[in-house]
Amino acid sequence: MNKPVPPDELMTDEDGPLYAPRKKVYPQSVSGRFRSIKWRLMAVCLGVYYLLPFVRWHRGLGAPDQAVLIDFPNRRFYFFFIELWPQEIYYFTGLLVLAALALFLMNALGGRIWCGYLCPQTVWTDLFYAVERLVEGDRRAQIKADAGPMTAKRAGRRALKHAIWLMIAWWTGGAWVLYFADAPTLVRDLATFQAPAIAYVWIAMLTASTYLLAGYMREQVCVYMCPWPRIQAALTDEWALNVTYKYDRGEPRCSVKKAFDIRSLGEKAGDCIDCNQCVAVCPTGIDIRDGAQLGCIQCGLCIDACDAVMTKVSRKTGLIGYDNDINVQRRVAGKQEIFKPVRARTVVYAGLITVVCAVMLYALMSRTLLDVNVLHDRNPIAVRLSDGAIRNGYTLRFLNKRGFDRVIAIDVDGPADAKLHVIGADSVTPDRPMIVLARDTTTELRVLVTAPLDERAEKSVPVTFRVTDIGLGEVASATDHFVLP
Repeated sequence: MNKPVPPDELMTDEDGPLYAPRKKVYPQSVSGRFRSIKWRLMAVCLGVYYLLPFVRWHRGLGAPDQAVLIDFPNRRFYFFFIELWPQEIYYFTGLLVLAALALFLMNALGGRIWCGYLCPQTVWTDLFYAVERLVEGDRRAQIKADAGPMTAKRAGRRALKHAIWLMIAWWTGGAWVLYFADAPTLVRDLATFQAPAIAYVWIAMLTASTYLLAGYMREQVCVYMCPWPRIQAALTDEWALNVTYKYDRGEPRCSVKKAFDIRSLGEKAGDCIDCNQCVAVCPTGIDIRDGAQLGCIQCGLCIDACDAVMTKVSRKTGLIGYDNDINVQRRVAGKQEIFKPVRARTVVYAGLITVVCAVMLYALMSRTLLDVNVLHDRNPIAVRLSDGAIRNGYTLRFLNKRGFDRVIAIDVDGPADAKLHVIGADSVTPDRPMIVLARDTTTELRVLVTAPLDERAEKSVPVTFRVTDIGLGEVASATDHFVLP
């Protein structure tokens, strides 16, 4: 029998650890085109998230006037002029499909655009970084402070930083619950400790998650927790633009003085001066010059840092930029760069987005605000009356999605000479029952359909209930079966 080999002997010198402990990243502040884009997008995203619950939208008497509201007690979702019912959950499915296709299209055009500019983890982490720099200073000041002893001044700054972080995290959790109730009312109830306990629970949970994810875990979320980098890597192709170090121009690296000496001898010297500014500003701490990496969120901050350095040393900017390996190889070969934003992949994604949007828009614009469903009685299924007629019982469920009461007429088509009777509801026209449906609600009625016995009739015949709005002319129908005993 072979003797088992101890696990430590199975490890070779080339094997690395299965887990890499986190090394704190100190991103340096940077200014430039992409940083400005990120600031603007952050302001828009945070502004929409925090302020949207307070936007009002008049929907009529008795209806909520909050523009965006998820009303669980009344089972409604309001988005400005759109009101969705639980029966219309397929719209949310369509939105998820659109979100996925939009991610795929962004990936095909510019890599991880979502990760670098719009992802909530990126947006809130950027905000926390801004607070950290404001309170504790930039990269060098933070590194120096962490390397030194704890002082009263440093402790005070750290306490202030965490207090601001907690305030931001608390308002993030508070803003979330405002989407599920009238925002001004809930804010007042929260302040006076009269809000439901579940509101405080959710605020506490979201406060803790925001504080931990944006304040501590940061790049670990992108590298280890988020599945999108793995999915994105499988979906990308060779034409997608990614933040790329143009090694054909940057190598070999050398200082400005050394590059001057090398070039004076007629030899090649790269434009990269090995200043490491691209590493210093990276929020995940990677070196973009090492090529494509899972930790790169494509935020473009290394582009701004490199462009600033190139400007200072009087060299052409764009040493790091949105590019692909195909163009790097073409430049090495002395060929012209080629960009293909319009190709089969992007056309398919854009086409699918257009189709899904068109279908959802058509369904939304053509949907009826009056609906009816029918359920046949189970026991007894049918009853033979003393005069030989046959009676079937049904439960009709009416759905009035309008914000006002409406009068409807109920007609039945199916067995010959069938008569319809509504149980427990008054109607001024017995031969054609007319019922008042309350606004924005569901109404159930028991109805009886009676028809004379026809020996030549089939055992089961279709029966259709047609509902007509007397004022607006809207029509809805539902079909079941009229059966013989």
